[in-house]
Amino acid sequence: MEFDLGHSVNQVVNIPNKEVELCVKREDRIHAFVSGNKYRKLKYNLEQAKALGFKTLLTFGGAYSNHIAAVASAGQLLGFETIGVIRGEELRDVIKNNPTLSFAKQCGMQFKFVSREVYITKTATSFLNKLEAEFGTFYLIPEGGTNTLAVKGCEEILNEEDAHFNYICVAVGTGGTISGLINCSKPSQQVLGFPALKGSFLHKDISKFARQSNWELITDYHFGGYAKVNAELVKFINTFKNDYSIPLDPVYTGKMLFGVMDLINQGYFPKGSKILAIHTGGLQGIFGMNEFLKKKKLPQIEI
Repeated sequence: MEFDLGHSVNQVVNIPNKEVELCVKREDRIHAFVSGNKYRKLKYNLEQAKALGFKTLLTFGGAYSNHIAAVASAGQLLGFETIGVIRGEELRDVIKNNPTLSFAKQCGMQFKFVSREVYITKTATSFLNKLEAEFGTFYLIPEGGTNTLAVKGCEEILNEEDAHFNYICVAVGTGGTISGLINCSKPSQQVLGFPALKGSFLHKDISKFARQSNWELITDYHFGGYAKVNAELVKFINTFKNDYSIPLDPVYTGKMLFGVMDLINQGYFPKGSKILAIHTGGLQGIFGMNEFLKKKKLPQIEI
């Protein structure tokens, strides 16, 4: 992509009295908004959109979607018009109160708000045809960004310096990031995915893209489902930031690292294990989550 990017680095996390090594790959440092796995997923999709002559990107997401923010930002930086099909008609009247949608609008994104019932049909040809009739020709990026080109981008997360790690840990949403990690990992490495939502469908989705079998899903750390957060998780995120100077988002990486640290304390990893946790970015979502936590009278995530 043709804009300024930062660098992903491995940051050591010192864990007293535990005979394992933990590092966090700081993919969140790639870019403030097109960060982490969002950059990886968009990289080849946007190259293809440009090569094919598309001027407009269309994608899907919810109220606080990292993907919506990333597409809007990337579109602005690279000269694409952007359209976001947003789940929830009620959001039309509260854009200014929503940090993610406000940011996307500032980047020039045009919105189409649809009911949750309609949103379920987002992959149907009839619905896509209606969108094309309304907006004209567009390059379609799926919700969450996962497709073959996205997986190709995520295959670039690991490098030769990461070959000595025994375990690669990552949060799982739509399955694209973990699929890329599986494909670029060494056969001797074990890739552990920590789903951010409930459901067994992820095995099938990941298997469509993954070319190795050295992976498994750890399904005990979703905290009740997608974007579900409680005081225990908030406390962990704030403590982790204070101890290691690594901010975590509450939807994905926060839950994953909560799980990794819990498994370390349980003795899940053999002594001498070298663990690499992938920070997939998404920090922009903290602002929206804090609005939710405030309404629930729960502790805030430190920014």
